[in-house]
Formats: sequence, structure tokens, C-alpha cells
Amino acid sequence: MESVLRQIKKMMPRKLFEAISPTYHFVLSFLGALIYWFPSRKITVIGITGTKGKTSTVEVLNAFLEEAGYKTALAGTLRFKVGKENIENKFKMTMPGRFFVQKLLRCAVNSGCQFAIVEMTSQGVLQSRHRFISLDALIFTNLAPEHIEAHGSYEKYLEAKLKIAKSLEKSNKKNKAIISNIDDKEGEKFLNIKVKNKYPYSIKDAEPYSLEKNGLSMTYDSVLMRSHLSGLFNVYNILAASFCASHFNVETSAIKKALKGFKGIRGRVEHIDMGQEFNVIVDYAHTPDSLEKVYEVFQNSKKICVLGNTGGGRDRWKRKEMAKIAELHCSNIILTNEDPYDEDPRAIIDEMARAITIPKYQIIMDRRNAIKEAIKIADTGDTVIITGKGTDPYIMGPNGTKIEWDDATVAREELEKIINENN
Repeated sequence: MESVLRQIKKMMPRKLFEAISPTYHFVLSFLGALIYWFPSRKITVIGITGTKGKTSTVEVLNAFLEEAGYKTALAGTLRFKVGKENIENKFKMTMPGRFFVQKLLRCAVNSGCQFAIVEMTSQGVLQSRHRFISLDALIFTNLAPEHIEAHGSYEKYLEAKLKIAKSLEKSNKKNKAIISNIDDKEGEKFLNIKVKNKYPYSIKDAEPYSLEKNGLSMTYDSVLMRSHLSGLFNVYNILAASFCASHFNVETSAIKKALKGFKGIRGRVEHIDMGQEFNVIVDYAHTPDSLEKVYEVFQNSKKICVLGNTGGGRDRWKRKEMAKIAELHCSNIILTNEDPYDEDPRAIIDEMARAITIPKYQIIMDRRNAIKEAIKIADTGDTVIITGKGTDPYIMGPNGTKIEWDDATVAREELEKIINENN
């Protein structure tokens, strides 16, 4: 059925499709739910939305629920999971087509999962992918400008996020909950929806906390906890997951134990360790705010920073901003290719380079060579930070072409070469 609708879409004039697009996507979403017989009604579904922190919060919350003995499913940027079965997300999108999420939820129900955790995006909202998912709870992490070209303005981006909150309000589930970051300027708006249980959270809820070289410590429910995760942003992510887990009666002792054993998340401040005497970090940071927060984790270290920016006309405003942040925080900057799509990759990098006012950067278009150079010039105690892709499995080029890619794998390979050369 979905393939038939897609063929009809291809035959339509573009302007006609744009006119009926909302109806088209609504129908697809309804069909997906109908074909799999509205699976979200049979399982506890937790949605997570926001600009940053969704994936980390999904993974931490999943660890808490599993520690409490629950069987879980999840759908997110990093992976899809039903029980112990995992599939890497290679779609280059967080919420794949409407039928995919409904099928995953049906598999979760049939496999006996009690919880499903779903990352929910504003771009998914544009295509009604949030519809017909009956939510029990929603976590709002934060909001910063992103996908502005897709939405038309920041206000419409916020509006799309709030539609997810409204879907929680309309859900026929009982004992619904909203968990919202009130340190974010938009946090109160998410608490305005009509649900029984509202959990505002703030950094104050984690005090006293400490950001350490190889992790953090924080307080939750008057209990001191330790984590291998780094950065203030992860304190927020842990808080969000903790409040949500507590709502579903997970004991604080289980939260503490799970957090202590949680080793980290691929592509999210991921440490690449091959025995070298300097840090190599891979992170998904692709917005100015997230980039700055990653750099701040290593504020006491000399930083060699590898970054680029997505093409295809996407969020062009970010390019100069991210270059300026790199200039502020990094001792050496290497600008490189990321996902040019249909844009000239060199033009993207030149646009970033014009925002750097001092000659401490170089341009190496080949991403592998850029990573190689960063590792080559690193000294003892330095930190090489490779951002923009995280676990993205492809470099996207013109006309839908793609090259298989993994920043962490390439970093390991280049580290191994240099280590072998020096032995």
C-alpha cells in the first residue's frame, strides 16, 4: 500500500503534491497504524523530543528501565531495538517512514516488551509521523534553532515540537506525564499541556554535582550518583531520564546502579582509545550550541578540531557561527567535507573559512586526510575533537549518492597507522 501511494506521488505535478501533502502524510500515518492494528495502545510509549540530547536520554532511560527488569524497545537516531535485537539506524533520519515505527511497535508488543522509547522530531511532525502513536509520557530536553529552512522560522519549529506535546495531551492513555527542562526558555510551554503528572526539572535538581575529567557525579533524589558520561549537558540528560524512570516506579537504587554501569554512547563524546597519549573524541555536535558544549568539556586541554557543515541548503546560517565557535575554543582548526548533498563542498567550507579571522586553520577536503592530519599533529595531553557526524553511516553527496563512512572507525585506523609507524 505504501509503495502504491509513493508511485502516485511520483506521477503528480510538484505543486499539486505540495498542496495535498498534509493529507497524503496523514493518510500514510493512519494506514501504518491501521495495518499494524494501533500497537502503541498495547505498550507503554515514552516520547523524547528537543533539539539536543534526545539520543543520549533515550539510551540512558533504556538502561534504567532494563536495570529495573523491564523488556524494552526503542527507535532513535542511533539504533532500533526490540528486546535484545538491535539494528543500526542507517536511514540518516531519526523517524523513518510512518510504517516503520508502527511496525517496530507491533514487533515490540508481540515480543512482550513493556516499554517503547521513541525519539520524536519536528521534521517527523511535518510528515505526520507522530500521529497515531499513543504516548504515556514525553520528555522535552531543550530547544535551539535548527531545521529553519524546513520549517520556515524558529517559531514554526517550536510549533512543530509543541504538536508532539499536544499528541500526549490527546492520548487516551492513563497516568500520562510530561517531563520538561525548565532551564530552557521554552520549557514552561511544554508544561502547559493538560496532563495529570508534570515534572519540571532543572540543574538545581542535580546539586551538588561535579564535572570531572572522565565523567561526572551528581545528586538525584538525595542520592549521590556517578557516571562515565561527560559534560553539563549529560547532567541534564540523566535528570530527564531519572524523572521519567521514577514516574514509572523505577527505584532510585536501580537508577544509580544502571548509571554507574553505563559506559557511554557511540558518537556522543565517544573516546577513541588506542593507547595514544592524547584524547581523540568523536561527537555528533552539529549545531552551534552543541558544538560549544562539547568543546567546553575539554576546556583545559589544547584542542585540535575537525569540523565541516551539511550542504543541500540546510541551515546555512550555522556555518559561520560554528566556525566562529571553533576559532574561539580550538588551537588548531581543520575544515573538511561533511555531507555536501547537492552543494559544492568547497563552497560550503569557504563560507565557514570566511568567518575565521586569524590564520590558525587549514582546509583538507578529504575527511579521512583531515582526521589523519589532526591525529598527526596532536601532542601529549592534547584533544582531537571530530564533530558533525557521530555515528552517521554515510557521507551524502549529489543526486542521492552516498559513501559508507564511520568517523570512529577511521580515527582508529589512522591512530593504528601512526602507532605502527612509531614502533
